[in-house]
Amino acid sequence: MLVVGARPNLIKIAPLFREIKKRDVDNILIHTGQHYDKELSDVFLSDLEIPAPDYNLNVGSGTHGYQTGNMLIKIEKVLLNEKPDIVIVSGDVNSTLAGALAAVKLHIPIAHIEAGLRSFDMNMPEEINRILVDHCSTYLFCPTKTAVMNLNKEGIPDDKIFLVGDIMLEACTQNLKIAEKKSQFKDFPLPKDFILTTVHRAENTDDVNRLSGIVDAMANSNHEIIFPVHPRTEKRLKEFNLWDVLEKADNANILKPVGYLDFLELLQKAKLVMTDSGGIQKEAFFMNKPCITLRDSTEWIETVDLGGNILVGADMKNILEGIELMMNKDMSEIKNPFEIKNTSELILDILIGDSK
Repeated sequence: MLVVGARPNLIKIAPLFREIKKRDVDNILIHTGQHYDKELSDVFLSDLEIPAPDYNLNVGSGTHGYQTGNMLIKIEKVLLNEKPDIVIVSGDVNSTLAGALAAVKLHIPIAHIEAGLRSFDMNMPEEINRILVDHCSTYLFCPTKTAVMNLNKEGIPDDKIFLVGDIMLEACTQNLKIAEKKSQFKDFPLPKDFILTTVHRAENTDDVNRLSGIVDAMANSNHEIIFPVHPRTEKRLKEFNLWDVLEKADNANILKPVGYLDFLELLQKAKLVMTDSGGIQKEAFFMNKPCITLRDSTEWIETVDLGGNILVGADMKNILEGIELMMNKDMSEIKNPFEIKNTSELILDILIGDSK
């Protein structure tokens, strides 16, 4: 059984789902409905050729406790009904935690894809989710050696830890080929040397000072900005009277949320990426695009250590300096630490091998 609920989950399970289908492995897909907006969920299922979920729990938004608790109740009912051999979760969102907690309480083995990541910032809800999920999982599938070392330091037994590479690298490689054929932006005239920007984390969107700093940086940049706006971000921008600042900025091109394939095409054509997303930091790195991260910490520390990414927080001055520093960054000499390929094959080999 695979449990998903947000855009990153869907991207991560797509290669695995293709491998499951190829091997004709019985499977059940649960969508919690954590991202319930059609532009953020249905379009990803369609783009990634993932079939409609067997169960859509329609949980929607709410506080972390309400959302996670509601998911936990509903996932448990499905587990009791379906009795799966294993529950697969990915990433660090609330759906990941709810799926893992529901399974471990029923003594069902858990496989965690993207295990071992640490930002060492306990103010991030995702960091709490990562730690809890890792410590109740049976199979911890790590993307990097750093992730393995993090788990070693926390005392997790070696026989639970598997270095399989990054499934998002596999997803990115597969989906870029599709995007080049299907994306609406493949022949679209885009600004020269634009900065592709995304902002969605609550630490930025719900803090008027941080969001103001980011908006002021965009508006005062000397470069063209393409900004697909997350629904929650748009709501906050209007609440904080910041929407007009962007609309009046000659360099800011505001878009509605775009599908994954369209986003990959924009990413491929961008000169620089500016984001607070963990996944997009990594996708930028895969595609040799310099990145500035609108956060104070990151779980993808390898991208920073190797020079392809910098942390600038949400201060306008820091962001503008970061843009100028990274705009013409040469990425050609940076070694990719996410080297292992065929990650989904390795994961299924381990799971199916253990079930025999």
